[in-house]
Amino acid sequence: MIVLYGLTNCDSVKKARRWLEQHHINYRYHDLRAEGLDAERLKVWIETLGWQTLLNTRSTTWRQLPATDKQDLDAARAFDIMLAHPTIIKRPILENGTLVAVGFSVAAFNEIVSYT
Repeated sequence: MIVLYGLTNCDSVKKARRWLEQHHINYRYHDLRAEGLDAERLKVWIETLGWQTLLNTRSTTWRQLPATDKQDLDAARAFDIMLAHPTIIKRPILENGTLVAVGFSVAAFNEIVSYT
């Protein structure tokens, strides 16, 4: 099953959802703000994509964090921040149980859809 993770009001997520629907792709949508994120899922994403790829340092959530939270950032601290603040994760994230992609890219989405 294909799952799209994101925030409902995010423009990139809207584009991704529109693309999936236009291509008649069945998927489940998971709103990170409303439904949160479990630690195991985040671990898989970090192992697959890297924490630097997932952490959105241009987000409003990042800018609102205290400076002390942003200092000496490493994988463990980034994990804790993303788990506590799922809206800080880059989006959308599309996965099919085997492959994971972050950001809206037609090429990446095609690859994930073709392996479903």
